[in-house]
Amino acid sequence: MSIRTLRRTQWLPRPRAEVFAFFQDPANLAKLTPPWLGFHVLTPQPLEMRAGAIFDYRVNPLGFPQYWRTLIESYDAPNSFVDTQLKGPYKLWHHTHRFEDKDGGTLITDEVRYELPFQPFGELAACEIERRLDSIFAYRESAVAALFKPKGGSMKIVIA
Repeated sequence: MSIRTLRRTQWLPRPRAEVFAFFQDPANLAKLTPPWLGFHVLTPQPLEMRAGAIFDYRVNPLGFPQYWRTLIESYDAPNSFVDTQLKGPYKLWHHTHRFEDKDGGTLITDEVRYELPFQPFGELAACEIERRLDSIFAYRESAVAALFKPKGGSMKIVIA
């Protein structure tokens, strides 16, 4: 029964307040989740991010729907928030989201502490679960990069 840690960082060329505003809206989570997970927010709109808030989701990580309930354990805009799984596929899921100014943009750090269920048998699936989590976070990073492309940029001129 080991607690595992997944840590990812991503730099975005946008102000921290703008990036945090996007991430603090639980409705935006669907934009960052791979379609193959069948993610759907169950909590009625509007969703207010704050310490103590609880959000319900449906997700299909293994091909069948699972219910996921998350508690926002702490909320410190525009610096960080922490969500903890109250009910879901993991024995433990504790996700810290940090946002800091760096090099004229925002550095996002995600740190997830998690423990697999059904021990000791859950350990047999550990490699596959880690592969899936890496895939989910790689998708998320790609989606975030596309959503927060640098404003302006170069102009292409075609002369015919």
